[in-house]
Amino acid sequence: MAQIFHRSTNLLSKASIFGGLFIAIALIYVFATLSTGPYVNDQNVVREQPIPFSHEHHVRGLGIDCRYCHTAVEESAYAGIPSAKTCMSCHSQVWTNAEVLEPLRQAYRTGQPLHWTRVHNLPQYVYFNHSIHVTKGVACTTCHGAVNRMPLMFQQNSLHMTWCLECHRHPENYVGPKMAVFQPEESIKGEDFVKQYHVKNARKLSDCYACHR
Repeated sequence: MAQIFHRSTNLLSKASIFGGLFIAIALIYVFATLSTGPYVNDQNVVREQPIPFSHEHHVRGLGIDCRYCHTAVEESAYAGIPSAKTCMSCHSQVWTNAEVLEPLRQAYRTGQPLHWTRVHNLPQYVYFNHSIHVTKGVACTTCHGAVNRMPLMFQQNSLHMTWCLECHRHPENYVGPKMAVFQPEESIKGEDFVKQYHVKNARKLSDCYACHR
Protein backbone atom coordinates (compact mmCIF):
# COMPACT_ATOMS: atom_id res chain seq x y z
CA MET A 1 0.00 0.00 0.00
CA ALA A 2 1.37 3.38 -0.95
CA GLN A 3 2.38 5.75 1.85
CA ILE A 4 -0.20 8.51 2.19
CA PHE A 5 1.69 10.96 4.45
CA HIS A 6 5.25 12.11 4.00
CA ARG A 7 7.79 10.86 6.55
CA SER A 8 8.26 14.42 7.86
CA THR A 9 4.76 14.32 9.34
CA ASN A 10 6.06 11.85 11.96
CA LEU A 11 8.39 14.51 13.27
CA LEU A 12 5.64 17.13 13.10
CA SER A 13 3.21 14.97 15.08
CA LYS A 14 5.78 14.24 17.76
CA ALA A 15 6.64 17.93 18.03
CA SER A 16 2.95 18.89 18.34
CA ILE A 17 2.41 16.31 21.12
CA PHE A 18 5.38 17.48 23.15
CA GLY A 19 4.58 21.11 22.38
CA GLY A 20 1.01 20.67 23.59
CA LEU A 21 2.23 18.99 26.76
CA PHE A 22 4.68 21.85 27.39
CA ILE A 23 1.94 24.45 26.86
CA ALA A 24 -0.40 22.60 29.24
CA ILE A 25 2.27 22.50 31.96
CA ALA A 26 3.05 26.18 31.41
CA LEU A 27 -0.63 27.11 31.72
CA ILE A 28 -0.96 25.12 34.95
CA TYR A 29 2.13 26.85 36.35
CA VAL A 30 0.84 30.30 35.40
CA PHE A 31 -2.57 29.57 36.93
CA ALA A 32 -1.01 28.27 40.16
CA THR A 33 1.28 31.30 40.38
CA LEU A 34 -1.51 33.80 39.80
CA SER A 35 -3.90 32.09 42.24
CA THR A 36 -1.37 32.46 45.07
CA GLY A 37 0.12 35.78 43.99
CA PRO A 38 -0.43 39.34 45.22
CA TYR A 39 -2.81 40.19 42.36
CA VAL A 40 -5.40 37.67 43.58
CA ASN A 41 -4.69 37.85 47.32
CA ASP A 42 -4.83 41.66 47.55
CA GLN A 43 -1.36 41.90 49.07
CA ASN A 44 0.01 45.42 49.51
CA VAL A 45 -3.38 46.92 48.63
CA VAL A 46 -4.50 49.83 50.82
CA ARG A 47 -8.25 49.62 51.34
CA GLU A 48 -10.45 52.69 51.66
CA GLN A 49 -11.52 53.34 55.25
CA PRO A 50 -13.92 55.81 56.87
CA ILE A 51 -10.86 57.41 58.50
CA PRO A 52 -7.28 57.08 57.16
CA PHE A 53 -5.92 55.51 60.36
CA SER A 54 -2.13 55.33 60.61
CA HIS A 55 -0.62 52.48 62.61
CA GLU A 56 2.79 54.03 62.00
CA HIS A 57 1.74 57.21 63.83
CA HIS A 58 -0.06 55.51 66.71
CA VAL A 59 2.32 52.56 67.25
CA ARG A 60 5.72 53.85 66.23
CA GLY A 61 5.14 57.53 66.84
CA LEU A 62 3.07 57.45 70.03
CA GLY A 63 4.07 54.02 71.32
CA ILE A 64 0.50 52.77 71.84
CA ASP A 65 0.33 49.07 72.69
CA CYS A 66 -1.70 46.82 70.36
CA ARG A 67 -3.93 45.76 73.26
CA TYR A 68 -5.13 49.29 73.93
CA CYS A 69 -7.21 49.14 70.74
CA HIS A 70 -7.47 45.39 70.14
CA THR A 71 -8.65 44.55 73.64
CA ALA A 72 -9.83 40.98 73.02
CA VAL A 73 -6.70 39.66 71.35
CA GLU A 74 -5.45 37.76 74.42
CA GLU A 75 -8.74 36.05 75.31
CA SER A 76 -10.71 35.71 72.10
CA ALA A 77 -10.48 34.31 68.60
CA TYR A 78 -11.02 37.87 67.36
CA ALA A 79 -8.68 40.72 68.15
CA GLY A 80 -11.53 43.22 68.22
CA ILE A 81 -11.88 46.67 66.66
CA PRO A 82 -11.77 49.72 68.95
CA SER A 83 -15.04 51.51 69.61
CA ALA A 84 -15.51 55.20 69.01
CA LYS A 85 -15.37 55.64 72.79
CA THR A 86 -11.86 54.16 72.89
CA CYS A 87 -10.67 56.50 70.15
CA MET A 88 -12.33 59.50 71.78
CA SER A 89 -10.50 58.87 75.05
CA CYS A 90 -7.63 60.63 73.27
CA HIS A 91 -9.35 62.57 70.52
CA SER A 92 -11.69 64.39 72.88
CA GLN A 93 -8.51 66.27 73.84
CA VAL A 94 -6.30 66.18 70.75
CA TRP A 95 -7.24 66.95 67.15
CA THR A 96 -10.68 67.86 68.47
CA ASN A 97 -11.67 69.90 65.41
CA ALA A 98 -9.86 67.94 62.70
CA GLU A 99 -12.16 67.50 59.71
CA VAL A 100 -10.75 64.04 58.96
CA LEU A 101 -12.02 62.83 62.36
CA GLU A 102 -15.60 64.03 61.92
CA PRO A 103 -16.84 60.46 61.15
CA LEU A 104 -15.39 59.43 64.53
CA ARG A 105 -17.09 62.25 66.42
CA GLN A 106 -20.38 61.50 64.68
CA ALA A 107 -20.12 57.82 65.60
CA TYR A 108 -19.47 58.81 69.20
CA ARG A 109 -22.44 61.20 69.31
CA THR A 110 -24.90 58.80 67.69
CA GLY A 111 -23.65 55.53 69.13
CA GLN A 112 -23.42 54.09 65.62
CA PRO A 113 -20.13 52.23 65.01
CA LEU A 114 -17.79 53.09 62.19
CA HIS A 115 -17.86 50.59 59.34
CA TRP A 116 -14.21 49.67 58.84
CA THR A 117 -13.16 47.57 55.85
CA ARG A 118 -11.38 44.39 56.95
CA VAL A 119 -7.83 44.13 55.67
CA HIS A 120 -7.04 40.59 56.82
CA ASN A 121 -10.14 38.67 55.83
CA LEU A 122 -9.95 34.87 55.92
CA PRO A 123 -12.55 32.65 54.21
CA GLN A 124 -15.40 31.40 56.41
CA TYR A 125 -14.11 27.82 56.22
CA VAL A 126 -10.85 28.83 57.93
CA TYR A 127 -10.73 28.93 61.72
CA PHE A 128 -8.17 31.30 63.20
CA ASN A 129 -7.83 32.07 66.89
CA HIS A 130 -5.81 35.14 67.90
CA SER A 131 -5.56 34.19 71.55
CA ILE A 132 -3.90 30.81 71.02
CA HIS A 133 -1.24 32.35 68.76
CA VAL A 134 -0.54 35.09 71.32
CA THR A 135 -0.38 32.51 74.13
CA LYS A 136 2.13 30.45 72.16
CA GLY A 137 4.48 33.37 71.51
CA VAL A 138 3.59 34.27 67.93
CA ALA A 139 4.12 38.01 67.47
CA CYS A 140 1.52 40.24 65.83
CA THR A 141 4.00 41.22 63.12
CA THR A 142 4.41 37.57 62.09
CA CYS A 143 1.03 37.66 60.37
CA HIS A 144 0.25 41.36 60.05
CA GLY A 145 3.68 42.58 59.03
CA ALA A 146 5.50 45.65 60.32
CA VAL A 147 2.36 47.65 61.12
CA ASN A 148 4.51 50.20 62.93
CA ARG A 149 5.84 51.20 59.52
CA MET A 150 2.48 51.36 57.73
CA PRO A 151 1.02 54.85 57.32
CA LEU A 152 -2.08 53.08 55.98
CA MET A 153 -2.84 49.45 56.75
CA PHE A 154 -2.43 46.76 54.09
CA GLN A 155 -2.15 42.99 53.92
CA GLN A 156 1.54 42.15 53.74
CA ASN A 157 1.29 38.34 53.54
CA SER A 158 -0.74 36.13 51.21
CA LEU A 159 -2.75 34.39 53.98
CA HIS A 160 -2.76 31.41 51.63
CA MET A 161 -2.79 27.91 53.13
CA THR A 162 0.81 27.21 52.09
CA TRP A 163 1.89 30.34 53.96
CA CYS A 164 0.09 29.20 57.14
CA LEU A 165 1.54 25.69 56.85
CA GLU A 166 5.07 27.07 56.66
CA CYS A 167 4.67 28.26 60.24
CA HIS A 168 2.77 25.19 61.42
CA ARG A 169 5.41 22.86 60.02
CA HIS A 170 8.34 24.86 61.39
CA PRO A 171 7.08 26.64 64.54
CA GLU A 172 10.63 27.04 65.85
CA ASN A 173 11.14 29.73 63.20
CA TYR A 174 8.18 31.80 64.38
CA VAL A 175 7.65 31.22 68.12
CA GLY A 176 9.41 33.69 70.44
CA PRO A 177 9.17 35.11 73.97
CA LYS A 178 5.66 36.06 75.09
CA MET A 179 6.91 39.39 76.40
CA ALA A 180 7.81 40.36 72.84
CA VAL A 181 4.52 39.37 71.18
CA PHE A 182 3.21 42.94 71.13
CA GLN A 183 6.52 44.59 70.35
CA PRO A 184 6.72 45.94 66.80
CA GLU A 185 10.34 44.95 66.27
CA GLU A 186 11.58 41.41 65.60
CA SER A 187 12.71 39.24 68.52
CA ILE A 188 14.56 35.95 68.84
CA LYS A 189 12.80 32.70 67.90
CA GLY A 190 13.70 29.10 68.57
CA GLU A 191 13.00 25.53 69.63
CA ASP A 192 13.40 26.45 73.31
CA PHE A 193 10.26 28.61 73.19
CA VAL A 194 8.36 25.85 71.36
CA LYS A 195 9.11 23.47 74.25
CA GLN A 196 8.54 26.07 76.95
CA TYR A 197 5.07 26.99 75.65
CA HIS A 198 4.14 23.37 74.88
CA VAL A 199 3.50 24.00 71.21
CA LYS A 200 2.14 20.91 69.47
CA ASN A 201 4.36 19.05 67.03
CA ALA A 202 4.33 19.77 63.31
CA ARG A 203 2.18 16.73 62.51
CA LYS A 204 -0.66 17.87 64.78
CA LEU A 205 -0.33 21.51 63.73
CA SER A 206 -0.58 20.45 60.08
CA ASP A 207 -3.72 18.38 60.64
CA CYS A 208 -6.73 19.60 58.65
CA TYR A 209 -8.76 20.00 61.85
CA ALA A 210 -6.31 22.61 63.16
CA CYS A 211 -7.73 25.21 60.78
CA HIS A 212 -10.86 23.65 59.24
CA ARG A 213 -13.62 22.87 61.75
